[in-house]
Amino acid sequence: MTNVNETRRYSRTPYLVVFEDAAGPKDAYGGLEATIALESHLLKPEDTPSDTVTIFMHPLGTGHYLPMPSALASSGLHTIFCGTRYHGADYGLIMEKVVVDLGACIRHAKEQLGYKNVVLAGWSGGGSLALFYQSQAENPTVVAPPGGGGPNLTQAKLIPADGVILPAAHVARAKTLTEWLDPSILGEDRPLERDPELNLYHAANPNQAPYSDDYIARYREAQIARNRRITERVKRRLQQFKDAGEPDREYSFTVHGTMADPRWLDPAIDPNERKPGWCYLGDPRIVNDSPIGLARYSSLKSWLSQWSYDDSNADGEASAARITVPVLVIGNGADDACTPSHAKRLYEAIGHERKVRREISGATHYYFGQKEKVKEAADLCKEWIGGLELA
Repeated sequence: MTNVNETRRYSRTPYLVVFEDAAGPKDAYGGLEATIALESHLLKPEDTPSDTVTIFMHPLGTGHYLPMPSALASSGLHTIFCGTRYHGADYGLIMEKVVVDLGACIRHAKEQLGYKNVVLAGWSGGGSLALFYQSQAENPTVVAPPGGGGPNLTQAKLIPADGVILPAAHVARAKTLTEWLDPSILGEDRPLERDPELNLYHAANPNQAPYSDDYIARYREAQIARNRRITERVKRRLQQFKDAGEPDREYSFTVHGTMADPRWLDPAIDPNERKPGWCYLGDPRIVNDSPIGLARYSSLKSWLSQWSYDDSNADGEASAARITVPVLVIGNGADDACTPSHAKRLYEAIGHERKVRREISGATHYYFGQKEKVKEAADLCKEWIGGLELA
């Protein structure tokens, strides 16, 4: 039996998963209209045969060289990081199409690469994706994205995974964005006009960290209200297109102020070991309006599918309640993106008892520069997978 702490050499093999998908107008940059090519990497430990593979996918489709997949391969686990059709560009992303992409990767791993068992690894935004996928593979219910069109997941013939690992995962793109939205913006067409009492970064705001419970409650309500106002605008525009006989027509828009979570300034909110005044993208005061901010640019249908608080189907908590396979939830003790409440909510949402929750003390979101921390996480995964009763 291999020692769980042993480090293995591994090979990295890039490959493409290519398939045809004609589910609506093209919304990914480049390539043929109905041909999807997913950039994937197989990380295969040397002299370690296995019929089980761990598969990562993030909605953005990037992450092939992140520390976690490499650490899993070093621990002796066969690992795949599979890209999506939206490689690095989520402005037109439809979560239901990403589920189809993940399904194609799993099918390829089984039918072309010969793996018998699959464990999904949902890191960060891949967490709610993995749960959404598994819920639709076990019991498909989604017949269309919330903005209409394809795909119909009840007809996608998705192959269920045998287990799910959630390292540093958040509950959903829509819910996470809403928790980060700047509610001080008075109108989407006049983003520089802001309510100083809701502007975390305004010196004249009488509400300063540490924030009162009443202020946090008011602030959270205002964040949800802003998300809903954007959604109402999106739906009105889509209805105008439909009324004009143009159901496939799209429109893109900018979302300002998307990194204004009080947690970044008040470490007593959802406390862990993260650096105060900081977030996983840097200084939140700058990121709030910078080009790298979450959901900065979006299409109408993409907003409804991945960012709408009420409409997105890719809800990690709702999906977790519907799945039957074992789940390992790993929280990172110094995570400055997915704070502890997200791991707790995902764990508690799982509707069965074949679940385990662990924490890596001091680990940041990406594990950059933390070789021992990422190794600890990988060893946890290896030990847990080794204890699964796989066919």
